[in-house]
Amino acid sequence: MPVADTGADKDKNSISAFERAKSVFPDGTTRATIERSPYPRYLASGDGAYVTDVDGRRFLDLNNNFTTLIHGHGFGPVTEAIQAQLQAGTCFANPTEAEIALADLICDRVPGLDRVRFVNTGTEAVMFAIKAARAFTGRPKIAKIEGAYHGAYDWAEVSQFTHPGIWGMPNKPASVPYYDGMPASVLDETVVLRFNDVAGATHLLSENADELACLLIDPMPSRAGLIPPEPALLDAVSNVCREHGILIIADEVLNFRQSYEGASHRHGLEPDLFALGKIIGGGLPIGAVGGCAEVMGVFDGSGGRARLPQGGTFSANPLSMVAGAAALQALTPDTFEHLERLGDRVRRALASVANERSAPFCVTGVGSLFRIHPNRVPPREFRQTVNSASAQKAMSQLTDHFLEAGILLPKGAAACLSTPMTEADVDRIGEAFASFLEKSATLVRCLNEEAA
Repeated sequence: MPVADTGADKDKNSISAFERAKSVFPDGTTRATIERSPYPRYLASGDGAYVTDVDGRRFLDLNNNFTTLIHGHGFGPVTEAIQAQLQAGTCFANPTEAEIALADLICDRVPGLDRVRFVNTGTEAVMFAIKAARAFTGRPKIAKIEGAYHGAYDWAEVSQFTHPGIWGMPNKPASVPYYDGMPASVLDETVVLRFNDVAGATHLLSENADELACLLIDPMPSRAGLIPPEPALLDAVSNVCREHGILIIADEVLNFRQSYEGASHRHGLEPDLFALGKIIGGGLPIGAVGGCAEVMGVFDGSGGRARLPQGGTFSANPLSMVAGAAALQALTPDTFEHLERLGDRVRRALASVANERSAPFCVTGVGSLFRIHPNRVPPREFRQTVNSASAQKAMSQLTDHFLEAGILLPKGAAACLSTPMTEADVDRIGEAFASFLEKSATLVRCLNEEAA
């Protein structure tokens, strides 16, 4: 059935593309994360901080392929490196020097990361990090944070999507399946912790210590709220893990963009293993698992079969390697200071707009990341980010308003800045938010009454 006419003749090419897509894809898309209102927006090109859709409309991009494009679109050093490598070869069964160059950059930059192995996605990075922890410790279980996203590996998906009716007691969160048919054994082998719940997390880690291979933790889980970790949490779980020989895996696939050395260093976490991705590939598919030399030794097959064999036809492909190296080389401490200033500017502007209008919204995030919440008080953990029906409606309307203002703002996910953005670009974000609150006075009043 054709998409209903929403009066959006200006989107006729996106609508037409979606009609074609529905005949070849199960729901008209190839990623569950594709947004539609009520159809997806199809893009034709990107340039710097902006993208242009197939109908010729231009938008400031606050998604950047889910935080991957820290330098925005068409970044010169990356495109030049890719073009040169295309002429030399796209992939080989043998190693190339390009993979050594990127590995050197990562190992030199991240404290505690002595050795690295490349894969193709963040999901694979998390998967192999968990497998490495199991191979090193000989234990089957993992612990993870409720509501946190870690890709598509079964154990990492447990309690990724949950709600009050099924999430269990505050002191013992339930292991909630992510998809129909998820094996019960997976749920039994996953211990779920609440973020910033120091007492609960340490108790559950200690209670399951003999069977736990690792704690999988994003230092600032984006889909669970982009909430900063309280120092007491990281100190407490680190102490328990060290005491019981539980490895700590930092999932920095998204949050590696928080600083020059990454998120763990910024927040004082000392992991045994890291899962990386997104910005380290310069816009091409990539993932990496790294950590201390002792634990990474499980991948060592030089004396025979490794304790953890890891292959991958396109792992360490030279296109991703040269693109990633070009992107990281351009991410200097000065570059991160620039992003931090822009991030502080937009977070202050959004908070100021909400406060001036007594609107029940707040902002979380650090560095180049921010998230708007339909709550007056910033959440401390995932359960405080689950919105009412009216709050969900408000966030959907906010995204639609930003779209009409020429800004792509992700629904409920982390929004991000990129290096080509200027102060004028980020000021547009605050202005769009102010015009949304002025236009939506009735909705804001309803949210205030609900919160009272």
